[in-house]
Amino acid sequence: MEQFFQQLLNGLFQGSIYALIALGYTMVYGVLRFINFAHGDVFMLGAFTAFGLHKWLGPTFAAIPWPVSLALTLLISMVVCAVLGMVVERLAYRPLRNRPRLNVLITAIGVSLFIEYTGQLAFGATQRPFPELIPRTAIANTGGLTISIAQVVVLATTVLLLVGLRFIVMKTKMGLAMRALSLNPTASTLMGVNNGVVISFTFGLGSALAAAGGILYASLYPSIEPFMGVQPGLKAFVAAVLGGIGNIPGAALGGLIIGITETLVKGYSQNVGIPSGYSEGVAFVILILILVFKPSGLLGKVEREKV
Repeated sequence: MEQFFQQLLNGLFQGSIYALIALGYTMVYGVLRFINFAHGDVFMLGAFTAFGLHKWLGPTFAAIPWPVSLALTLLISMVVCAVLGMVVERLAYRPLRNRPRLNVLITAIGVSLFIEYTGQLAFGATQRPFPELIPRTAIANTGGLTISIAQVVVLATTVLLLVGLRFIVMKTKMGLAMRALSLNPTASTLMGVNNGVVISFTFGLGSALAAAGGILYASLYPSIEPFMGVQPGLKAFVAAVLGGIGNIPGAALGGLIIGITETLVKGYSQNVGIPSGYSEGVAFVILILILVFKPSGLLGKVEREKV
């Protein structure tokens, strides 16, 4: 039973990161109705931005408390990746806005490969140790359960970012414009909404969350390389589909389900006689099942298209 609760906690921490990345997928889909497959690579760039900042400002960060240096690292990395996301939208996706969705999908895959291999040229192909932005020491070791400071900070930061995102979407004029655009782009334009600005803001916001996810992920698994965003990005995409693509609470729920399920399978794989590596395929089994039995996702709504 102790092992079960420990795996449950580990899955909760990992799932919270998947939820952050999944929000970027679901927001872009909600506004533009296409999947930005380069989102996982922005996740990687967030981790490398934090790595570069720590290398550049290491003495300064060492002189201040780690929560302050972590907050500065998160803030600067999120701003850098938000700008990058808006640049990608402006250069790669905006010229294709009125083209068939297949063109945009192929472009998204091309942008993803471009970022990955440019990253390999810039950063090298070898793995690098990620700096200890959050102490990795254990703060609780009672009843057979172990919780580290890094895990608690990851979960708390994720919750804060989710609350902030909900406030932006539900309580601000930009959030109102995002919701209007997702319902009817033509009507939102007639009501005075600048769709181009709203779409750029959506890309920037999603990229900022992906950057935070990259830093938190690297804090739990302290090794970074240019292709580190591929697997978490795909699993976060599955989480968005599981929750109901385009649905923000659904993306968060899907991320938690994927993280917990994957961790439980990894923890109990030896008990049922299967290699632990099979846990990497759990997300894709869930994707197949959800597409077969509930294609709209757990919290999604069935949309009928008029001919």
